[in-house]
Amino acid sequence: MQYLVSVIDETAGLATDDEAAAIDVFNDRLKAEGHWVFAGGLGAPDPATVVDSRGGEPIFTDGPFVESKEYLAGFWIIEAPDLDVALKLAAEGSKACNRKIEVRPFLQAPS
Repeated sequence: MQYLVSVIDETAGLATDDEAAAIDVFNDRLKAEGHWVFAGGLGAPDPATVVDSRGGEPIFTDGPFVESKEYLAGFWIIEAPDLDVALKLAAEGSKACNRKIEVRPFLQAPS
């Protein structure tokens, strides 16, 4: 099963050198143990653009989708046999990046 492990932050600051080193170690472990699928960091939400084409012509709106003190700063997509393993890995990721983490399973497509 795959899980989205979202990194939640309150500032637009990048990881410190120590955090970046700890994240690299964590990423290497995910890869070595077969949990790694993909990961990435995201820029601050201020320059984001929201696109809405539900009404025919697309509408482009500056700024983040929601106004919030916290935002999605990065993510991992991991492979784990169950939620318990995903949560254990997320706890280690939270420690490595020194930020809160949200874990959500990907929906399984119907057969």
